[in-house]
Amino acid sequence: MTPVKGTPARVGVFGLLGSGNLGNDGSLEAVLGYLRDRHPEAAVDALCGGPEAVTARYGIPATRLHWYRGEYRTASRAGAVAGKGLGKLVDVFRTAGWVRRHDVVIVPGMGVLEATLPLRPWGFPYALFLLCAAGRLSGAKVALVGVGAAPIGNRATRTLVRWSARLAAYRSYRDAPSRDAMRAMGVDTTRDEVHPDLAFSLLAPPAGAPSDPPGPVVVGVMAFHGSDDDRARAEEIHRRYLDGTTRFVRTLVEEGRPVRLITGDDVDATVVSAILDAVDSPLVTVAEPASLADVMKETAAADSVVATRYHNLICALKAGTPTLALSYAAKSDALMTQMGLGAYCHPAREVDADRLLRQFRELEERSAELRLTLAERNQNAVRQLDDQFDKLTAALFPATDHAHAPRETP
Repeated sequence: MTPVKGTPARVGVFGLLGSGNLGNDGSLEAVLGYLRDRHPEAAVDALCGGPEAVTARYGIPATRLHWYRGEYRTASRAGAVAGKGLGKLVDVFRTAGWVRRHDVVIVPGMGVLEATLPLRPWGFPYALFLLCAAGRLSGAKVALVGVGAAPIGNRATRTLVRWSARLAAYRSYRDAPSRDAMRAMGVDTTRDEVHPDLAFSLLAPPAGAPSDPPGPVVVGVMAFHGSDDDRARAEEIHRRYLDGTTRFVRTLVEEGRPVRLITGDDVDATVVSAILDAVDSPLVTVAEPASLADVMKETAAADSVVATRYHNLICALKAGTPTLALSYAAKSDALMTQMGLGAYCHPAREVDADRLLRQFRELEERSAELRLTLAERNQNAVRQLDDQFDKLTAALFPATDHAHAPRETP
């Protein structure tokens, strides 16, 4: 349904928000910033994974995404299995009732159309399908804004994702491979556009400058076990990733370089602990970021960054710091290419510490040049996102007055 001119639009935001993933929350923050800027009269609430955290941090009402509280825990007992099964049925009605109370529902960024990390079809893909189907039936406009997508091997997951995309009223993607993946899944993407990730619209601290002698290196780590298709060798992949990353950190410390470990999700704490146990040195410290803004501050203060999680990469690039990606999906490679650092990607599945060190040294040798490149690419990303928000307003709020002054580049 279209908001009536003169009445506040009822806007919902949806996703695994407030659940400990800083990238997801950063995408939410970007969309809330857009709504405050362009549609300050809108009444906003959320259906999300961590409603208490979302309400506390962003000041909007929030409802729990799933009726069954143990949705993302492995169900081994009969009671848990029954609870999950009942939850799937109850969530049909809960989701439909929530969607009907809105004119517009925005799914802010995130990799909601991909399975580059382990994912069960009856978890979030099912929840997204319920949302999009409820929107189509009720007339609420469901918008997938700046989302990520990737080829999906599991048939059930692929079917749910394809139909979610088809039922959405609006789609845009954070990179070209995402749009290509949806086209390959049979979704008509003729009108779908590609824009930089929503997190590039967030304000960043002033860009730093390399120190002399060489200063701190931020290493963003991840509890990486491969993709949804890698379940059979997940532990092998994780061990190789951890061993290679640990050896890289140890070498930097032996050279006298301070290393700052950062995470992007609560689950990454186990990797931090393993590295600290293996590299016992006061030169290795740990950051505890609570937001993407915190990650940007950490990366802005570093000479260089080596990171795995997608939104940790974005924070480092947005901060203007030369960055090397431990890449686990096409989205990381596309992001690095977009920002002019495509040569500095290293496979997270097969971390080779010696090769990683050679790439890192080349990155640092080109530091001054790469900082200029990043400054230019960041300005361009902000302009593109301003255009994205203009088009989003035209698509979702055509009855409202949405003229605005151009934003200043952060």
